[in-house]
Amino acid sequence: MLKRLLKDTTIYGIATVLPRVMTLLLTRLYVNKLDTYDFGIYSGIFAYIILGNVLLSYGMETAFFRFMNKDKHTKKVQSTALTSLTVTSLLFLALAYLLRESIASWLNYDTEHIVFAILILVFDSLVVIPFAWLRNNNKPLIYAAIKVGGTAINMLLNIYFLTFFSEKELYMEAGVTYIFLSNVIASLLTLIVLIPVYVKIRFSFSYALWREMMLYAFPVLLAGIAFAINEGFDRVFLRMLLPKETADTTIGVYSACYKMGTFMNLFVTAYKLGVEPFFFSTAKDKNAKKSYAKVTEYFTIFGGFFLLFITVFTNVFKHILIPNEAYWEALWIVPIILLANLCLGIYHSLSVWYKVTDNTKFGAIFSIIGMLVTIVFNFTLIPLFSYKGAALATLAAYASMMLFSYYYGQKHYRIPYRQRILKFFLGISILFSFVEFYLFNVNIFTGILLLVIYGYLANLIVDVTGMLKKRKTASSTIVK
Repeated sequence: MLKRLLKDTTIYGIATVLPRVMTLLLTRLYVNKLDTYDFGIYSGIFAYIILGNVLLSYGMETAFFRFMNKDKHTKKVQSTALTSLTVTSLLFLALAYLLRESIASWLNYDTEHIVFAILILVFDSLVVIPFAWLRNNNKPLIYAAIKVGGTAINMLLNIYFLTFFSEKELYMEAGVTYIFLSNVIASLLTLIVLIPVYVKIRFSFSYALWREMMLYAFPVLLAGIAFAINEGFDRVFLRMLLPKETADTTIGVYSACYKMGTFMNLFVTAYKLGVEPFFFSTAKDKNAKKSYAKVTEYFTIFGGFFLLFITVFTNVFKHILIPNEAYWEALWIVPIILLANLCLGIYHSLSVWYKVTDNTKFGAIFSIIGMLVTIVFNFTLIPLFSYKGAALATLAAYASMMLFSYYYGQKHYRIPYRQRILKFFLGISILFSFVEFYLFNVNIFTGILLLVIYGYLANLIVDVTGMLKKRKTASSTIVK
């Protein structure tokens, strides 16, 4: 059982992380082939796609898993969920296509790009339940193969279009068109591959069941909307609040440098995939709370080191990920975005309390708090500091979610975190990173020295903790 769980978790982890890595690698291609304005167009539209994915799936995936394990009539659950998403997706396709010019005019984007965005949204929503069905029926290899395969096709098409077409042909947003076309083709092929799942499930609909599922899915939808705004709407706010003639260019440089934070995001994602099964599997253990505290402590220490490491070697990573110097203007945001993602990772670790106690409503509440902070800080700071304000707003959102989760967690499900250790390593990683980047201008020698000091302190804490544990064990043995 445990071996199977580990195997499945590993496969699903690969299916989640590898596509993100592949997408990250595309950034280098985009910044090489697109100017800052075109990359800003692409990034801005994809912010709406992130939100659109949430709205078009409306929490039905989560409801699917819940009711498949709750309801005796599993066939009715899966067919109702599939029918619901299929109907709403097709209705959205028809309505959005009819209004495509109005939407393009309202958002101030090219109509062709809006059509591509609509198709991407529809194809992606139509595969939500088939993918959920594969997971529920213990088919991780098929799930991973299709997920990774779709991303690989998208990547190869991007490479083909952007590499083999001349710069003249990529001029005036044509490059952006090819990026969206690649995504549409990959999404369509993914849908075609999953059609056999449609055949197995078949269409039927139970209104009573659907109503129950929607009531369950609604808080998930709210949390998803909040996440989408926290994750991508800084681009929308930049376009809304900055002068029209410079907005897309600013979004382009901001989005490219924002990708540097993805390194921390990948680390957080890998951690989340591994730690969530651990949280639930150890929930009934006598020493569960101590284990949760230790896991969070180690994550904070290693996360702090990772924050400092990426900061120290920013000049190396920028040549790998963003080789076009036109985008380097916004490198100022890198430590801020890295720290924001670290706060998000700590938040995921702290969130164990409401997950194991079935108080998941707090997850939605904290996400909404983060969303409100995002909106208020973006509207306040962007007019003053441009893209720097957007980065600070992201940090404020994730930091507030982290702090609120810790505060309420200690009230509802007290975990013996060693506050001094957490504060010390989070504080020192922030101090070292900011001093290295903003004061020493990413000096490699001071950076390595700070890394060595941080590593020494982390090792010292681990050694002292281990020694104290041994002494405690020895003392209890003597007493016995």
